[in-house]
Amino acid sequence: MSDDQKRLADALEELKDHNFMKIHESPIKFIYYNLLRGLAIGLGSVVGATLLVSILVAILAQIEFIPILGNYAHQVIEIIEKLDKKG
Repeated sequence: MSDDQKRLADALEELKDHNFMKIHESPIKFIYYNLLRGLAIGLGSVVGATLLVSILVAILAQIEFIPILGNYAHQVIEIIEKLDKKG
Protein backbone atom coordinates (compact mmCIF):
# COMPACT_ATOMS: atom_id res chain seq x y z
CA MET A 1 0.00 0.00 0.00
CA SER A 2 1.38 3.39 -0.95
CA ASP A 3 1.89 6.21 1.52
CA ASP A 4 -1.03 8.22 0.06
CA GLN A 5 -3.39 5.27 0.37
CA LYS A 6 -2.34 4.70 3.98
CA ARG A 7 -2.94 8.36 4.86
CA LEU A 8 -6.34 8.21 3.16
CA ALA A 9 -7.27 5.05 5.06
CA ASP A 10 -6.19 6.65 8.35
CA ALA A 11 -8.23 9.78 7.58
CA LEU A 12 -11.30 7.67 6.82
CA GLU A 13 -10.89 5.79 10.10
CA GLU A 14 -10.70 9.10 11.99
CA LEU A 15 -13.80 10.32 10.18
CA LYS A 16 -15.65 7.12 11.05
CA ASP A 17 -14.95 7.73 14.75
CA HIS A 18 -16.22 11.32 14.59
CA ASN A 19 -19.40 12.06 16.63
CA PHE A 20 -21.24 13.42 13.60
CA MET A 21 -20.82 10.11 11.79
CA LYS A 22 -21.90 8.18 14.89
CA ILE A 23 -25.16 10.17 14.96
CA HIS A 24 -25.90 9.20 11.36
CA GLU A 25 -25.32 5.50 12.04
CA SER A 26 -28.26 5.29 14.47
CA PRO A 27 -31.69 6.29 13.11
CA ILE A 28 -32.95 7.22 16.59
CA LYS A 29 -29.98 9.51 17.25
CA PHE A 30 -30.39 11.01 13.79
CA ILE A 31 -34.10 11.77 14.34
CA TYR A 32 -33.42 13.18 17.83
CA TYR A 33 -30.58 15.37 16.53
CA ASN A 34 -32.71 16.75 13.70
CA LEU A 35 -35.69 17.33 16.02
CA LEU A 36 -33.56 19.39 18.40
CA ARG A 37 -32.00 21.24 15.48
CA GLY A 38 -35.43 22.09 14.06
CA LEU A 39 -36.71 23.28 17.43
CA ALA A 40 -33.68 25.52 17.88
CA ILE A 41 -34.07 27.03 14.42
CA GLY A 42 -37.79 27.63 14.95
CA LEU A 43 -37.31 29.18 18.38
CA GLY A 44 -34.51 31.40 17.11
CA SER A 45 -36.65 32.58 14.21
CA VAL A 46 -39.58 33.45 16.48
CA VAL A 47 -37.43 35.29 19.01
CA GLY A 48 -35.60 37.17 16.27
CA ALA A 49 -38.80 38.21 14.50
CA THR A 50 -40.35 39.31 17.80
CA LEU A 51 -37.38 41.51 18.61
CA LEU A 52 -37.29 42.97 15.12
CA VAL A 53 -41.01 43.82 15.09
CA SER A 54 -40.82 45.28 18.61
CA ILE A 55 -37.93 47.55 17.65
CA LEU A 56 -39.67 48.57 14.43
CA VAL A 57 -42.90 49.43 16.27
CA ALA A 58 -40.99 51.41 18.90
CA ILE A 59 -39.23 53.40 16.18
CA LEU A 60 -42.46 53.98 14.26
CA ALA A 61 -44.22 55.13 17.42
CA GLN A 62 -41.67 57.95 17.73
CA ILE A 63 -42.38 59.20 14.19
CA GLU A 64 -45.91 60.46 14.83
CA PHE A 65 -45.08 63.93 13.53
CA ILE A 66 -44.91 62.58 9.97
CA PRO A 67 -48.61 62.19 9.05
CA ILE A 68 -48.48 59.06 6.88
CA LEU A 69 -45.99 57.14 9.00
CA GLY A 70 -47.64 58.33 12.20
CA ASN A 71 -51.05 56.99 11.14
CA TYR A 72 -49.53 53.72 9.99
CA ALA A 73 -47.58 53.34 13.23
CA HIS A 74 -50.73 54.07 15.22
CA GLN A 75 -52.63 51.36 13.31
CA VAL A 76 -49.82 48.85 13.87
CA ILE A 77 -49.78 49.63 17.59
CA GLU A 78 -53.56 49.21 17.83
CA ILE A 79 -53.42 45.85 16.06
CA ILE A 80 -50.65 44.63 18.36
CA GLU A 81 -52.57 45.78 21.43
CA LYS A 82 -55.72 43.98 20.22
CA LEU A 83 -53.76 40.78 19.65
CA ASP A 84 -52.08 41.16 23.03
CA LYS A 85 -55.47 41.40 24.77
CA LYS A 86 -56.74 38.27 22.98
CA GLY A 87 -53.71 36.14 23.70
